[in-house]
Amino acid sequence: MTVTTLSPRPTDTATGTAVEIAVEGRWLPVCALAALTPGRGVAVLLPDGRQAAVFLDRRGDVHAVDNRDPFTGAFVLSRGLLGSTGNDGRPFVASPLLKQRFDLTDGSCLDAPDDPARALPTYPVRLR
Repeated sequence: MTVTTLSPRPTDTATGTAVEIAVEGRWLPVCALAALTPGRGVAVLLPDGRQAAVFLDRRGDVHAVDNRDPFTGAFVLSRGLLGSTGNDGRPFVASPLLKQRFDLTDGSCLDAPDDPARALPTYPVRLR
């Protein structure tokens, strides 16, 4: 698994756009937007040792959630499959292990919506 460590990164020279996530009240640069592939995720190692999974969905929106699968404890969600729900088009990531789906906007588990212990922490994202 590739883990990206957070350190200041140059912005994307073509568009001038960098991806940043908010952690503990401050914005941390992650990578250039051009480094993200639609439909794929990247793992990011946070300063406190936690991991985030950052995704660029096929609509062009960037999302960040915790990389730890709450069902197995494995840090694998950045390797999950992206999709969207048929009814309202909510983007989700499916765990590569047991295939539970997690909403990328609020972290809820779409397969266990009434169990908050199965929800993922989410991180605010901005492009600069």
